[in-house]
Amino acid sequence: MHAPAWQLAARIRKGELSPVAVVDAYIARIEAVNPRLNALVAERFDDARREARAAEAQARVSVDRDALPPLLGVPCTVKEFLGVKGLPQTAGILRRKGVRAERDATVVKRLREAGAIVLGVSNVPEGKMWMETYNPIYGRTSNPWDTTRTSGGSSGGEAALVAAAASPFGIGSDIAGSIRIPAAMCGVIGHKPSDLLGPNTGHWPGGAGDAERMLSTGVLGRCVRDVELVLERIAWPDGESAAIRTLPPVEPALAAGDLRGVRVVPIVSNGRVRVAPVMRQAVERATAALAARGAEVVELDDATWRRLFGKSLATWLAGLSAAGDQASFAQLIGGDDRIALIPEVWRILRGKPRFAAATLGLVAIERFTSIKFLAFEQRALSAALPVAELQAGLDEVLGPRGVILHPPYSRPAPKHTHPLLTPFDAVLTALFSVAGMPGTAVPVGFDAHHLPVGVRSAPRRPAFGGWVPASI
Repeated sequence: MHAPAWQLAARIRKGELSPVAVVDAYIARIEAVNPRLNALVAERFDDARREARAAEAQARVSVDRDALPPLLGVPCTVKEFLGVKGLPQTAGILRRKGVRAERDATVVKRLREAGAIVLGVSNVPEGKMWMETYNPIYGRTSNPWDTTRTSGGSSGGEAALVAAAASPFGIGSDIAGSIRIPAAMCGVIGHKPSDLLGPNTGHWPGGAGDAERMLSTGVLGRCVRDVELVLERIAWPDGESAAIRTLPPVEPALAAGDLRGVRVVPIVSNGRVRVAPVMRQAVERATAALAARGAEVVELDDATWRRLFGKSLATWLAGLSAAGDQASFAQLIGGDDRIALIPEVWRILRGKPRFAAATLGLVAIERFTSIKFLAFEQRALSAALPVAELQAGLDEVLGPRGVILHPPYSRPAPKHTHPLLTPFDAVLTALFSVAGMPGTAVPVGFDAHHLPVGVRSAPRRPAFGGWVPASI
């Protein structure tokens, strides 16, 4: 169950593994762990078994096994935001209960063409805008390492499944840390591609303009090689979305772990967010590991840090404001019906919620700032560093082959609902989405409570694909 996806694919092509046996094993694993995790919310096990039998027959009659599809017979799971034809695509929004995808998202279609077998779709937060995976349709997803804690969000269902060995790899999406944060909390690899690399066609909620640029469809896996393998199969323009980039060629020296000529810039804090010591120490350990492979370590001076990171929250809010869809968050969740906040809070207290508490909080903030404190909000946003200046400053710091190492979140996985007390901690990762940079969360150890601790890399866009060398 712990074999990486690339190895499963290779052994299936060689005839050493049966796709039917592999799919059956992962279905059994899901059935064993999902009652505790609530990570997979809709399955297609019968169809997956039929596809596995077809893959086995295809491999059996092939005269050139090297010509077989690269992911033939390898199972996977997909975040519920992305369409899998015939399966629910509610985004966790109660008014969309019963909505099913009419077609596969582009990335799902490409996975199928590569031979992968989708087992089902995974849980999400209500309407994409929170970093805990809970909604009033499917309920809450728990962390495999400690079920009293969050798996993160919004790709928290995917991260939990991959971490629990219930899926070899998963497809997620990320606009503010939605792949990187849950990957770090669950102890797996999570990669958000560069802006406009992975096509978002078939993703709901969608976006246009800056929102489309900031949203990236990416991959979660248990090793870097798996993430690379899958990204190569899904990331190129599709003619429907705004995606225009293609993956740069792999550098052999980097792939072999030779980091000479690579600049590493460690940053252990960001604006006013309080970062736990264990997260700072993780960045320091990762920096030392890369330096041991030949990388050059560059520390930022105080003036540069203040200019680029001292007002991260304002810069992130300004980026969100520029990327805002025409519809408000309240309209996304409630449709044409205005959400009455006090009655909905009362429904939560009575145990009959129609919206998540975090959702109501976001609606309240949206309504409060737009009506009461518009002038204050504008003053705050005016302090933000313009995106073009942020990008130019980061490019200067990184040079042609540099990478920032940074905490993906302020601490390891918190208890359920505790992130409500620190709603802006996600800015640690979200800031880099504003700049359109790729990012990879990589586990580097555990804390005193045996919870995964990770670091997040952000290379210059679109430099060498955004990979963190496996030497970490």
